[in-house]
Amino acid sequence: MIPTAASPPPSRRLIAPIAKIRSTRARRSGYTAPMSRPLAVLLLLIATAIWGLAFVAQKAAMAHMGPLTFSGTRFLLGGVALLPFALIELRRKAPLAAQFTPGLWLRIAVLCGAFFAGSLLQQYGLAQTSVTNSGFLTALYVLFVPLIAFLVIRAKPHPIIYLGAPLALVGIFYLNGGRFESFNFGDLLVVISAVFWGGHVFMLGLLTRQTGLPIVLSAITVLSVGVVCIAFAFVFEVPDLQGILGGWVQILYVGLMSTAVAFTLQAIGQQHVPSANAAIILSAESLFAALGGALLLGERLPLIGYAGAALIFFAIIMVEAIPALQQRRETKPA
Repeated sequence: MIPTAASPPPSRRLIAPIAKIRSTRARRSGYTAPMSRPLAVLLLLIATAIWGLAFVAQKAAMAHMGPLTFSGTRFLLGGVALLPFALIELRRKAPLAAQFTPGLWLRIAVLCGAFFAGSLLQQYGLAQTSVTNSGFLTALYVLFVPLIAFLVIRAKPHPIIYLGAPLALVGIFYLNGGRFESFNFGDLLVVISAVFWGGHVFMLGLLTRQTGLPIVLSAITVLSVGVVCIAFAFVFEVPDLQGILGGWVQILYVGLMSTAVAFTLQAIGQQHVPSANAAIILSAESLFAALGGALLLGERLPLIGYAGAALIFFAIIMVEAIPALQQRRETKPA
């Protein structure tokens, strides 16, 4: 059938229901639980702090097992930990469960696919590059999120994003000492993973606002991706119980804290923060990685690193404060 003005092209049919999230009808449905914007930003920052410390654990785990085995065990552990809370959320918001139509499940599959590709490519990249390079290159999703949002639903972010995103990337670069080690295949994998992480941030923001079930979405994502990773591990790797036990500390931290806790905090926070803004806030992950290195490994930031830290925080404050002040000025009675 040839698309007409009354019949959207097939490529838009998957996206059209997503665009309705922003409609008045969706807001009246009460999908999004009340939460102040500052509290949502705080939840995102806590998630970045947890992820920042996880880079070292993810790198260390590669000495004991393959990327698929590590990813599968961490996601299954995180998913099992989330399952009771997801069931409680589903029971408390039972009417919302009716919205899980085939179309919504298809969009959730896209979310899981982006999560799977992003996490696995990052893990393979970490095995071949430094934690410093990986932290910087992963943060490229700061640029990809607004681009994906524009290409998919023609969503134009607040103009301040066009200044805040590059500023955050410059801050991350300075945080890493203002230098970049030789680019290798592992770095390329991390860059590609950043594209998928951008897609994950974009889709998660849309779906959490649509469903109002952030914990359920997190549990579905990590459990399904965990099962796929373990299945692939038995094909492409040789999962070894001794290796898993050798990296149990890393699996425990990354599985429970980085996966179960942090990704759920991200899902909750993104109900109330636009995806482009959330990406800049989440870029503070590199800052917390540097702080973790200082606290746990005795590493020290160069002088330029402190300037980078300041730029990251300035970018976060700017993209959150300026739109809010502008909105307050516009709504202030004359």
